[in-house]
Amino acid sequence: MSQKKIVFLLFVFFTILQTQAQVSFKPGLRGGLSLSSISEMHGDYKPDFYVGGFGEINLTKRYALQPEITYTRQGSNDVARNYFEAGTSIEKEERLDLKLDYLSLSLLNKFTFGPGIQIQFGPSLDVLVEDNLAITKNRNDISFISGVAYRFPSGLTIEARFKKGFLDVLDSSYYSNNSNNYYWLGEYNVNNSFQFGVSYIFGK
Repeated sequence: MSQKKIVFLLFVFFTILQTQAQVSFKPGLRGGLSLSSISEMHGDYKPDFYVGGFGEINLTKRYALQPEITYTRQGSNDVARNYFEAGTSIEKEERLDLKLDYLSLSLLNKFTFGPGIQIQFGPSLDVLVEDNLAITKNRNDISFISGVAYRFPSGLTIEARFKKGFLDVLDSSYYSNNSNNYYWLGEYNVNNSFQFGVSYIFGK
């Protein structure tokens, strides 16, 4: 075997050892305030909470994969509902709060810059566990999360994220065509959610 091949194999071997030495797993908890809405709808943001756990898999000093499981309460408040009074042609309006609670399974990429600044992004599968809708279009949602965070040396992190859903969550035809009531909404209604909270990682 030539010296060049030996040097190359040694380089690969020590690179693998170095990479394995950097890999670590640390669990953590997270929670905070959620401000959510449903697109193409006459309603307000719904303030609520999210809570969950995660595992940080550090692959390098600056990069980590973070699988998460989170319970999050979403929806939209003060949504306009028009209806006809029973037995008359008089049209009235009331305001309702729509509720969509999800169990989210996410996989985030985390890049760390400087002393503790982080950029986070990745996909999420959201499973609907509870709602107050008469009918839904999809009981699951696929979303994308992006955000920034700052981690203190103690392991406490403050974070801000935006979560964008991609699937139509409401059956617009049902609400628009029901003879007795309908909502003012468009044809494609997706989840939008801002999250502001804290997390804590164990093992610091």
